[in-house]
Amino acid sequence: MIGGPGLLLVWLYGVMVVGAVSRSVFQISTEFDKAPLAYSLSAVAGLVYCFITYSLVRGGDTARRAAFVCCALELAGVIVVGTWTVVDSAAFPDQTVWSDYGMEYLFIPVLLPVTAMYWLRKGVERQQAPAVSG
Repeated sequence: MIGGPGLLLVWLYGVMVVGAVSRSVFQISTEFDKAPLAYSLSAVAGLVYCFITYSLVRGGDTARRAAFVCCALELAGVIVVGTWTVVDSAAFPDQTVWSDYGMEYLFIPVLLPVTAMYWLRKGVERQQAPAVSG
């Protein structure tokens, strides 16, 4: 699962783990009362990224399915939180990782799960394809 483009996915998810977790730990420990919802959602995003990274590295059918489901949940989270921050910005006095669909992170939070689900799905198709005998 982590060969070729899969390695890039693992690397990108690893970067997102570091970014989301370090950001949320700092914000929760220094200014949680300023925006508890935003900082808690950033922590959740970091945990989701961590689980997906672990699943991609671990490999196997169960890990592939778990990563796919988690990526779908991640995408749903990005869409819900992104829309929420656009519609009711007053509820978010500070940004989350998923605010404005990840604009602060170059929209990687909305593009990464789509790309990962495509890669994971293609991996299943490659495994199920009959071998060509010659």
